[in-house]
Amino acid sequence: MMIDAITIGELARRGGVNLETIRYYERQGLLPKPPRTASGYRQFPPDSADRVRFIKHAQQLGFTLAEVKELLSLRVDPDKSCHDVEARARAKVADIEQRIKNLKAMHRVLSRLVAACADGRHSHECPILAALEHPDKRLRLPVQRSKP
Repeated sequence: MMIDAITIGELARRGGVNLETIRYYERQGLLPKPPRTASGYRQFPPDSADRVRFIKHAQQLGFTLAEVKELLSLRVDPDKSCHDVEARARAKVADIEQRIKNLKAMHRVLSRLVAACADGRHSHECPILAALEHPDKRLRLPVQRSKP
């Protein structure tokens, strides 16, 4: 049995998440599987709460769980430098900028469609529905790029 170990409930409380989040992080390999007591209770080291907060903060900045896993591995790899982390942060900034560009384009298109719909036509004549059914070049919707 680990001295100063904390239960999953205490870890969730300290990390500001719920129990299922802790279990999910464990299944995803973001939290190492802790030892268990003879009765089957998880025994997390107290510093696990720091790791949970790290994961949540990274997610709030837009990092996916796969990216968070990379950041966690960089955190403990003695052969990696801050530049390795910076490269991932720069890539995330570029990704966010592309998403903002796509959202602005979607906003422009939807705003035009809403304005065209303001005359109270019947739904079978609705420009929004027509545009969704028969998109053309005038809509200029952004192409969603997937990560390589």
